[in-house]
Amino acid sequence: QVHFVESGGGWVQPGGSLRLSCAASGGISDFYVMGWYRQVPGNERELVASMTSTGDIKYLGSVKGRFTISRDNAATAVHLQMTSLKPEDTAVYYCHGDLAFWGQGIQVTVSS
Repeated sequence: QVHFVESGGGWVQPGGSLRLSCAASGGISDFYVMGWYRQVPGNERELVASMTSTGDIKYLGSVKGRFTISRDNAATAVHLQMTSLKPEDTAVYYCHGDLAFWGQGIQVTVSS
């Protein structure tokens, strides 16, 4: 059974940086697309960034230029480097593989 482990979340002041990581285990060799969604209570989950195995990348408009997604060559791990963080980036972040497998979510809080 595929299992994702997320790490790197936490609290940071506005303008700070965090790096989220997500690694899959459990017998799957690779994913075509991996990425990150986020959700604030009361709102729908929204795409933050995604990256295919062929290098196609998508970003949520409000994070372009601040967040960078990357994947390991093993194709079963994905990272999200977040810089110039804003309070509106506060959310639970979820990684996924092919939109079929999901992490448990990790809290990111940006506040002073």
